Amino acid sequence: MQTANVDPPINIVVRHETITDAIRDFVEKKIGTLHLDYPRIIEARAVLDVKKNRHVAEIILFCANHITIDASTEGPDMYAAIDETISKIARRMRKHKTRLLKKYRGSPEETIRHLDERVYAHDVLDTHPEESQADPEPMIIHRETQKLKRLFKEEAIMELELSDKPFVVYTNARRDILQIVYRRSDGDYAIIEP
Repeated sequence: MQTANVDPPINIVVRHETITDAIRDFVEKKIGTLHLDYPRIIEARAVLDVKKNRHVAEIILFCANHITIDASTEGPDMYAAIDETISKIARRMRKHKTRLLKKYRGSPEETIRHLDERVYAHDVLDTHPEESQADPEPMIIHRETQKLKRLFKEEAIMELELSDKPFVVYTNARRDILQIVYRRSDGDYAIIEP
């Protein structure tokens, strides 16, 4: 699972009052605490409004996969309104994550096959003769079996977002082929078809 958003830009708009550095820092710190939940935040917007003695805080998160999460709270104090709005946003993010996990959970009969990981020594090509009919013996550093699930591309990307794995191997449910999805260094996703 991701450990940080890639410093999403936070736009703060204040209506009927001037913004102070304390409020700006408070909003940025509070939105920064949301980074451990799915989905990944791309941009955040905070709209703070003062109407007589009412303080309204509205926060809108623009997230990956075209997900928009927003919440607003009205209260007598701006800091309390911001706190309550952040709590609502966090609950909605967790609710969205739980719904996705329940929706795309595979059945046990779809996860029977396993893939074995084999690691070879770095000099295997130098020491193994080319004319040999047998494959070289793998050097076992760590053996790990992976469940091969039947997923759609979107489900595989979501599973990658929700786990700490560097990649996800799956059978594409639309095309019935083996694919590997991984996150590139620029934050986008790429698919390999072996």
